[in-house]
Amino acid sequence: MYFCHKIKVNNMDSKELYSIYQQHPVITTDSRDCPEGSIFIALKGESFDGNRFAAQALDKGCAVAIVDDEQVYNSYKGSKQMILVPDTLQAYKDMAREHRRQFDIPVIGITGTNGKTTTKELVRAVLAERYDEMATEGNFNNDVGVPKTLFRLSVMHEIAVIEMGASHPGDIKTLAETAEPTCGLITNVGKAHLQGFGSLEGVIHTKGELYDNLATRPDSVIFVNADNEHLMSILPQGVKTERYTCDNSKTGACVYGQLIACDPFLRLKWRKDGGQWHEVTTHLIGSYNIDNVLAAVTVGLHFDVTAEQICHALESYVPSNNRSQLTHTEHNHLIVDAYNANPTSMAAALDNFSLMQVSPKMAILGEMRELGGSSREEHERVVEKLKGCPFDEVWLVGKEFQGIDCPYRKFDDVEQVKAAITEHRPEGRYILIKGSNGTRLFQLPELL
Repeated sequence: MYFCHKIKVNNMDSKELYSIYQQHPVITTDSRDCPEGSIFIALKGESFDGNRFAAQALDKGCAVAIVDDEQVYNSYKGSKQMILVPDTLQAYKDMAREHRRQFDIPVIGITGTNGKTTTKELVRAVLAERYDEMATEGNFNNDVGVPKTLFRLSVMHEIAVIEMGASHPGDIKTLAETAEPTCGLITNVGKAHLQGFGSLEGVIHTKGELYDNLATRPDSVIFVNADNEHLMSILPQGVKTERYTCDNSKTGACVYGQLIACDPFLRLKWRKDGGQWHEVTTHLIGSYNIDNVLAAVTVGLHFDVTAEQICHALESYVPSNNRSQLTHTEHNHLIVDAYNANPTSMAAALDNFSLMQVSPKMAILGEMRELGGSSREEHERVVEKLKGCPFDEVWLVGKEFQGIDCPYRKFDDVEQVKAAITEHRPEGRYILIKGSNGTRLFQLPELL
């Protein structure tokens, strides 16, 4: 179906926008990919403006282009439809919310400073034992990625798991308003994106926006780590909670867990309140992942996944996303956790690697990004912590480590590290690779 005129719809509501999607149920935000009869949404960013490519998208086959630049709207003289809205990103989110409302299914929102992607994948694996699920793919967890994920919902899906990321106050509020979750889970709160949040209190408040959203809806459920004081302190009144804990002296939790070992993989046992213990050997590195596993167990039990199915899912899940991932190469054993880093996750990774009964140990650590005025102090803390770690060799990567007095080898960037490996590759070592994604340490495993 093609339209023969342009429409200026500054006051078009979300239902009217969604009716256009129902006529053309394919959306693209990339003018290089324009399926015939699709809708092009002209999103904008710091270094691009999709409005500039709206006419091109129509010429390539899109049936509709949604723009927020009135000059572009007025200048296009073609025969297909161009729609002007005040804000294309808001229009995208409004349409996605309307699409989500077409499906009366549970939607689980997951956020947190650390572990949200691993937890999402574990929850997804557990739920997939019983349901046709849909979950966030890759890192599509921001104000563009969440709508993109919601548009993947179809009649075949029985449950959805939506990951939500944040770097500024209000981000989770906006994402939750778009996804309208029926259940929620905050993995933890810690020092990350301090440049945007300003403080740990800012992080807690922003992550807590998921709880605030759930509190506005009847029959919502919050899954919460009862051992996390920050999360327990911001639980809203009147919302059902299902709690998990590693403190077996506590009462009132749904799920109890106990660490068995990390040798190197995480082994634990769990039980439903009053039930028998179930032992699980995962493919995850790091004792800190026990919280993520127990979260998945709690969600699974809530949705009537059996204990046997839960254990099967947890033991079958193998990380492949540079998070808590053990890789054996011809030359070394790599603990790859190079997708992201902040002071909280860095400390946890160093503690875990210190406890591993392996030798010799080497750490390649990348700088932690987006810490604002706290950056120097936090990197100095990492260096101080390293002095008490039983590592045979340490390489520090990034300008944030420069100027800090320490006995460790330093590199400006990953290219210098790659050159050093090419010149003299470490052999026969257990190597922790940990750093913010921007340091690009994920390029190192293929060389090691």
